[in-house]
Amino acid sequence: MKSVSIVISAYNEEGNVAALYEALSKELATVQDVLFEILFVDDGSSDATLSQVQALQKKDARVKIVHLKRNFGHEIAMTAGMDYAKGDAVIFMDADLQHPPVYVPQMVQLWQEGAEIVLTKRVDNVATSRFYKFCAKSFYYVLNLLSDTKIPESMPDFRLIDRKYVDFLKGFNEQDRLFRGLLSWIMPHDKVKVINFVAPERFSGASKYNFIKSLQLAINSITQFSVRPLHLATYLGLAGAACSLGLGFYVVVERFIRHNPTPGYATIVAAVGFIGAVQLISLGIIGEYIGKIHLEVKKRPLYLADFMENDDDKKASEK
Repeated sequence: MKSVSIVISAYNEEGNVAALYEALSKELATVQDVLFEILFVDDGSSDATLSQVQALQKKDARVKIVHLKRNFGHEIAMTAGMDYAKGDAVIFMDADLQHPPVYVPQMVQLWQEGAEIVLTKRVDNVATSRFYKFCAKSFYYVLNLLSDTKIPESMPDFRLIDRKYVDFLKGFNEQDRLFRGLLSWIMPHDKVKVINFVAPERFSGASKYNFIKSLQLAINSITQFSVRPLHLATYLGLAGAACSLGLGFYVVVERFIRHNPTPGYATIVAAVGFIGAVQLISLGIIGEYIGKIHLEVKKRPLYLADFMENDDDKKASEK
């Protein structure tokens, strides 16, 4: 019999895990001939998330827990869940109920019919403003303009991946990773299905992604899959040099041809300011890549975690 692991990333979601479990259990009961494993990944929560999940584990042997020793971030939490998942396919979802469990049976059905990767596309989010949606659309436009690997818009980390691709993804040892980009890089387009959905409001709590984290995600998304920003730094340098030469030519023409000498203070300040800005931008872009090299060459472990399973599972594994 085939099995499916459901990896649920949770960080300070004490108000959501019980409701998510009830909704998910209801949907799993409608799926026949599939064994399920519910794997909660507690990403170093500082609230009662872990104790809430442990209470669920006591009443349901399918519930297993990966407890990260501190908050390592969403991408690493998904990586940890993927490492411990045992199913023939793995479904990833968040614990805030904005990834509706009602679509899980459909994902499993598509997988049983031959789809090796099932993605979801968020066609609307009732909790976000028009301004946020505009910013998100602009972000994906710039991202795909600069990135060599095209990342589809509005496709969150709510997806099913067949074991073949799970094992392939586990071979990546990047410290700083983005699953959406990695999937786009390996995606077999003829084996992918997409489910459209509307994201509801959070059941409880607030989003953990503030402006700073969103900006860092944007920078990581670009630098992980493209060197085009480095080319951009070169182009900025060339543009700065061209402007400086043009400005110098203008000064020569004014002075020696038109005999209209102009004060040099404003010209010098403008030229120096422009060249300085170009240099700082270029150094910042280069610094982002050097920083990633610095982190990658250390080869540190991605996370430190405890794996908690039901007592019956422990006894079975010891036999």
